[in-house]
Amino acid sequence: MKEKIQVFIIRGGMTFKSKKDYLHFLKNRKISIEERIHWSDDFLKKNLGRNFEIIKPRMPLLDNAKYEEWKIHFERYFSKLKDNIILIGSSLGGIFLAKYLSENKFPKKILSTYLICPPYDNTLSEEDLVGGFKLKSDLSLLEKNSKNLYLMFSKDDDVIHISHAEKFRKKLKNANIIIYENKNGHFNISEFPEIVKMIKSDVKMDRKIV
Repeated sequence: MKEKIQVFIIRGGMTFKSKKDYLHFLKNRKISIEERIHWSDDFLKKNLGRNFEIIKPRMPLLDNAKYEEWKIHFERYFSKLKDNIILIGSSLGGIFLAKYLSENKFPKKILSTYLICPPYDNTLSEEDLVGGFKLKSDLSLLEKNSKNLYLMFSKDDDVIHISHAEKFRKKLKNANIIIYENKNGHFNISEFPEIVKMIKSDVKMDRKIV
């Protein structure tokens, strides 16, 4: 029996400059009773198939995130992880992985890292990127940590402007930067067949090399 390939997914979150701003957000954000279906839920698990193990930790205080707290929680999973893992970070989860992997040697072999609509800095339209998530200027270790590195953006994203893609491009020599015309804004999509195809291709190529 083949060992399952682990796919570790860190979803997005929000950060606030002060508790006052956070409470204001809680009092005024839109709420809905409708079920929200996201591509990283059943779609990914179903379409990758039985040879993959999906790991989706709930990061601490998603609506008022702090990098140091996320870092502690992330590292607690290391004893459960295997070589040739695939890491996926979306939005705040994307910049979290970018920061962590640019500052720390990952303890396992990473087959691929996917950073989906990650902010590069605090130049956001309606949100503040604070809480310790600021990237350092040298991102070279991020590329060294991962055999395949992908950054994915959408031109219609109303949260992370497409200019963030160019900022990453200037810092990363070997990353694959992919820009889509339309991903329903901030990748608010229920299906994401492109990432399934890329993951399966990376796995297939890796096994050919071995």
